[in-house]
This record gives sequence, C-alpha cells and structure tokens, in this order.
Amino acid sequence: MNSERPPWLDAALLDAEAFGLDFPRGTRGAAAREIPRGAAEPAANPVTTPRAAEAALDAIAREVEACRACSLGACRTRSVPGQGSAQARLFFVGEAPGAEEDSQGLPFVGAAGQLLTKMIAAIGLAREQVFIANVLKCRPPENRDPAPAEMAACRAFLMRQIESVDPDVIVTLGAHATRSLLQREGPLARMRGERHRCGRAELVVTYHPAYLLRSPDMKRAAWEDLKRAKSLLDAPSRA
Repeated sequence: MNSERPPWLDAALLDAEAFGLDFPRGTRGAAAREIPRGAAEPAANPVTTPRAAEAALDAIAREVEACRACSLGACRTRSVPGQGSAQARLFFVGEAPGAEEDSQGLPFVGAAGQLLTKMIAAIGLAREQVFIANVLKCRPPENRDPAPAEMAACRAFLMRQIESVDPDVIVTLGAHATRSLLQREGPLARMRGERHRCGRAELVVTYHPAYLLRSPDMKRAAWEDLKRAKSLLDAPSRA
C-alpha cells in the first residue's frame, strides 16, 4: 500500500488529519459503510445468530459486574466489560480501563478513546461497527500496569467475548493486550512485524492510543498497522 490517501478514506478526513495523517483531499466515499463478509466462510461459530451473540455478550457483562476473582472488583467504581456491535468484523483489545472509563462503565472514552475513535474513522468505519474491550474489566489503582494474576482472572471473559463476536480481524493495542492474547512475551516492535492469528481471526499488533498521544511520531507506524487491518477486512475470505 502506498502512502497516499486511500479511496476508502472518506469525509472523515478531518478525523484522519487529527490522527496525524497528511493525505491530500480527494474524492470522498461512504464513511461508515458496512464491509460485506467474505463469500467463503469457515465452519459456523457456536454463536450462530446476532441475537445469540448479543445475549452471550450481555451474559458476560453481568458476570463481569458480579466478578470478585481479584482485588480490583472491590476498588472499582464500575466494571467495563466492553462495547460495540455483536456482529463486528473488527475487534479492538486494549489494556485496562482508566479514570473516565471507570466512571462511565464504557471502554476508551477518555483522551485515548477519542484518538481511537479517530483511528477507526480513518479506515472508513464508525465506532458502532466495531467491538472494543480491554484485557482487564476493572481499573487498576492509579492506572498502574495490570498484574499477571489480574490478567489471568479476566482473560476468560475476553476470550468468550471474542468467541461470541467471531471477528475477522483483532487489533491489539499495546504490549499487555498483545501478550495476553498471544500468550507470549517479547517486544511489541518485533511482534508488530509478524503475522498472528487468534483462533479464526487474523491478529494485528499496534500501539496503544495513549502511547501515541505521548509519542505522536509513532502515529505513522500505527497508520501502517491500521491499513493492514483494513486490507485483511477487504480480503475475500478467511483462510
């Protein structure tokens, strides 16, 4: 893919510019159009209908609310199970809720979430078309890094959400999300350059939006990752 503004980057251009892109203005397309699923689909997921997927996600959210498997359940304001379409083809996984997320019970609603929304718009989608979740469903005190025991306690919730949504592409945001899903250690920069899968989905590794806010020079690298995720969505079928 070249560095020019791709044809699917539409009237959300201002969002793309805010993300740090410098593409020239050009023909505008449909901003949040649905991307059709590929003609060749693998074996059906156990969750077979949108209603069943929504019911499964609602049940997981109730379990998250009741969970006290680690100490975070006692110190949170609200649990943050996740948000988005039960039929999403693109699934974003972050690290843990922050202060705004803890207050509202929704993922990525602070400054990093505003940037993530612009990143989603930059590939021609609306936030409502994707699913967004975190490895941890409760905020760690003072926004510290997730503890291994906390990630282990929450991981089953995340894996069940992925199974319920059955996305084509998963984008991990930052090292903690990447290591949790891949179950391996290693530098994020190296894992970005590798091809990964998580179950039936292609997995694309990129930087967390909070890191991009601190290191705006890395937005260009994150944009390359987003373009790769979009190209995988546009592929005719999943292998």
